[in-house]
Amino acid sequence: MIRENLSGKRIAITGSTGFLGTALVERFLRSVPDCELVLLVRPGRRGAEHRVKRDILKNDAFDRLRDAFKEDPIAAGGLDGETFDEMCDRRVFAVKGDVGQDGLGLGDAGLALFSTVDIVVHSAATVSFDSALDDAVQVNLLGPGRVAAALRVAAEARTEPTPGGLAPGEKAYLVAVSTCYVAGSRRGNAPEQMVKDSPFFVEVDWRAEAHNAFQARKSAEQASRTPQRLKALEADAIKALGAAGTPAIAERVESLRQKWVGEQMTQTGRVRAASLGFPDAYAFTKALGERSLVETRDGVPVAIVRPSIIESALAEPVPGWIRGFRMAEPVIAAYARGLLKEFPGVPEGVIDVIPVDLVVASILATAARGPNISEESGEHEPDIIQIASGSANPFKYGQMVDLVQAYFTQNPVYDEKNQPISVPDWTFPGRGRVTRQLNRAKFALTTGERILDALPLRGKQAEIGADLEQQKEQLDRAGGYVELYGAYTECEATYQLDRMYALWNSLDKADQRDFNMDPLSIDWPHYAHDIQLPSTVKMARLKMQPSKGPSVDRNERIRKNVLSEDRHLAVFDLENTLIASNVVASYSWLATRHLDTPDRARFVAKTLREAPTLWNLDRADRSDFLRYFYRRFEDAPIERLERDSLEMMSDLLMTKSFPAGIRRVRAHRALGHKTLLITGALDVVVEPLRPLFDHIVSAELGEHDGAYDGKLTNVPPTGEARYQALADYAKEHDLDLKESVAYADSTSDLPMLEAVGFPVAVNAETKLATIARRRGWLIEHWTKSDGAPNRTIPIGPRTLRGRLRKQRVAAMQRRAAG
Repeated sequence: MIRENLSGKRIAITGSTGFLGTALVERFLRSVPDCELVLLVRPGRRGAEHRVKRDILKNDAFDRLRDAFKEDPIAAGGLDGETFDEMCDRRVFAVKGDVGQDGLGLGDAGLALFSTVDIVVHSAATVSFDSALDDAVQVNLLGPGRVAAALRVAAEARTEPTPGGLAPGEKAYLVAVSTCYVAGSRRGNAPEQMVKDSPFFVEVDWRAEAHNAFQARKSAEQASRTPQRLKALEADAIKALGAAGTPAIAERVESLRQKWVGEQMTQTGRVRAASLGFPDAYAFTKALGERSLVETRDGVPVAIVRPSIIESALAEPVPGWIRGFRMAEPVIAAYARGLLKEFPGVPEGVIDVIPVDLVVASILATAARGPNISEESGEHEPDIIQIASGSANPFKYGQMVDLVQAYFTQNPVYDEKNQPISVPDWTFPGRGRVTRQLNRAKFALTTGERILDALPLRGKQAEIGADLEQQKEQLDRAGGYVELYGAYTECEATYQLDRMYALWNSLDKADQRDFNMDPLSIDWPHYAHDIQLPSTVKMARLKMQPSKGPSVDRNERIRKNVLSEDRHLAVFDLENTLIASNVVASYSWLATRHLDTPDRARFVAKTLREAPTLWNLDRADRSDFLRYFYRRFEDAPIERLERDSLEMMSDLLMTKSFPAGIRRVRAHRALGHKTLLITGALDVVVEPLRPLFDHIVSAELGEHDGAYDGKLTNVPPTGEARYQALADYAKEHDLDLKESVAYADSTSDLPMLEAVGFPVAVNAETKLATIARRRGWLIEHWTKSDGAPNRTIPIGPRTLRGRLRKQRVAAMQRRAAG
């Protein structure tokens, strides 16, 4: 019945780039060889046709059909000598459109093609449980009505019969995919009935709900732009990026603002849904979407198919096939990694999941059966079919947890140290208890993070902060899973399948064999152990075997790429990257070189008193700090500083240098890479380093009468100015920054680090260590040579003139005493 009734028809599918949509496309092409498909997709930059080929037809769901065409095209449903790609070109038509737009965004050509379809399967949806309310409204609530409206317009535009025989003016059959969870957070039986007929549905005006959702977006946008909110976001950006510079901070503020608006819309949807008895905005907007479709269909024949939680395939196209993470996969993966210590749920309750191929089969059977016609009125009446497992073949939540625990106890995931991870025992606490546990742990981590952030930590010590940030992110992720999915694991509704089984029983034996949609066919232990969990392992890329032989450190792999001959340029920061020194240390050495002992003591005392102020100023804005500090060089003799700087190189800078850093510069030069030093240090200080680099960009002071005037001649090379200096040098020498390397230690260097293809964090401060780990950058820890002096405030050795003067004074004091 199914093949015969769908043969020769042209079928449109919305949402074909999604999990269910891709499975539908594959099944129609493989199991109904004579049908044609019209796929409504958002086009992307290269058009709808390219997106269909890239995002749908190249998916591994089609491997079975692709292989069949290689063996025997005719047996696979194709023409003699036809390839899979040629079959797709003949049978699949891409049309640009968007169910989030009125008229589906169809142009004249799209509408003309749409007018030729016999059946539309509307599977497009915003399926995320934490989607913004207005986004869910656009697609889930208004989308089905827009499809029906487009079918009415298409019917009027039709000038000749469709391939399936629909006459001009005759409306195509719409099979809309919804969800069982439109029944809301109820207990007990949930029959296959219209939403409005449920005794538990709270009557609301779906048009008003849509209007208010869009108004909520406007309100959130306005609230995000108040001075108080923007100041708070700016403070968060500075906390995360430190002295990264105004452009980087501004970009982060805008990103945080948009994230805040999205969170407000998500929370608005969650609260509104809960107030009406729904687990989330997804179920809420799906329920209203059914209402709007039934009320506005205006003669379009409609059937609504409601699946429960769709998971990996039982058998078709192959066991375990899945596209992207669904509900269970991220939770299972987090549990297997030992990250999810507890999860709420009712062990006696049912976790209602259904394999995707059973859902696909029910949709094909519904489409093949045709519209539901009332015996009394002879008119098309909307039909409801639920496809779920809970009432026919319940999968208990406690049973599922036991199966998952047994699987990962027998097949443990291995950590980075090649040690098996022991999975925890869940005790099935309530959502509130789990949330409180997570919040307490997060508070402790946040407190520790604040303490560490106030300390001047670097390198391996700073990575403690990165560890805390990573743990906090894991807690946030766990909390998100609890909030998103907890309602579903605690759901005690039982979805009735009377109409589904009536449809199933109407099929002949061949259809029941080829288009299985019977939940009783699922052996849950077999499905979990042999299908679902191996699929999750593959999808999550869990490490199920210890590494063979000596494991290659991740940093070592990145380091090989960094030192590839293909790189063009290596740019280095100086302070705390190549040397354990800074501008204060250099100034102290130079300033005390010509001071007597009493003056040196006073200088040291003054510098120690100023240290907290200088440190805070440096953290706040590196450029302001350099301008402030370099005023101390006013009236300093240039010629004398040049001589002293040469001696300081050997006495201070080289003793504080990182040998591994110097070797890295030389390694890049040996590979033929250009080397560039960009530093806020004065040019006179770094001049002795020139043989190591092809070019040096440094701070420069103005001059007058053979002395410095204490004023910088240009913008200090920090933050975005450092990036600009790098970009200018690369452009001048025709170097590709994406093939270049940057070494730096601070968030003030972020613009430079982000500009290259291979950023390296060296002896990173806490904020940069966190960012580098999150983004997967190479992290290096370089140290001074053993035995190198460790002076808090370097004191320059006395000049010969100073030593002679001290000797004369001492002699005079001895004569006076004698």
